[in-house]
Amino acid sequence: MTRSSENPSLPPPPSGKKHDLASLPAPRRPWRRVTLVTLALGALGSLALSFAVLPDVVYSLHGGSPRDLGDLVSARLEPALSDAWVHGEAQLSATRAIRYARPLEHDTYRLASVEGNPRVWVQIRVPANEESSRFVPPDSFVGRLLKVSSLGIRQRGLPEAVRESGVEPPPADAWLLVDGESPAAMRWAFGLFGLLLAFATFNVVGLVRLTRPIPTGESTT
Repeated sequence: MTRSSENPSLPPPPSGKKHDLASLPAPRRPWRRVTLVTLALGALGSLALSFAVLPDVVYSLHGGSPRDLGDLVSARLEPALSDAWVHGEAQLSATRAIRYARPLEHDTYRLASVEGNPRVWVQIRVPANEESSRFVPPDSFVGRLLKVSSLGIRQRGLPEAVRESGVEPPPADAWLLVDGESPAAMRWAFGLFGLLLAFATFNVVGLVRLTRPIPTGESTT
């Protein structure tokens, strides 16, 4: 008794060529569009944040000693001093000042204008165990000098916070001295900048891989 090598119920095998994948119906991909949009938003958001952190990275590269401005009441502040590491002395106003806190931080901050020069404001950090009604602010400051019109993402909301507290906010041409913010203290910006670029690269690579057409070809046996 012989066994038949052919099964009449099966379709005949291809004659020397692989199936043409292009002739098959496109597979259903209901979440593909959502994935593409998520990757695109992730890439754009990461790039935007990396550009926002870039000034902090540049500032952390400053070396040497802080530039001495002397008395902040009479100091001549020029555009070239923007984002510089400086030292200055002044008495802070007791009326044009606010106190605020940041999430996940135990210390508080005080923001006050220089007595006799409303165009210069100083932000100081107050340790949690020193905050009281009898707190006396220092009169010598070493930190980062910024223009109020071009504040970074961490201080951008300060003028609005001053206005909401009922105090006259600093003018657009005012300056902010962030006490204690030295270039060495900003080295964390390197890690954050690299992480954001890596995340943006990951999203861009994912977009390219998902949108790139898959090449099809035929081969003979």
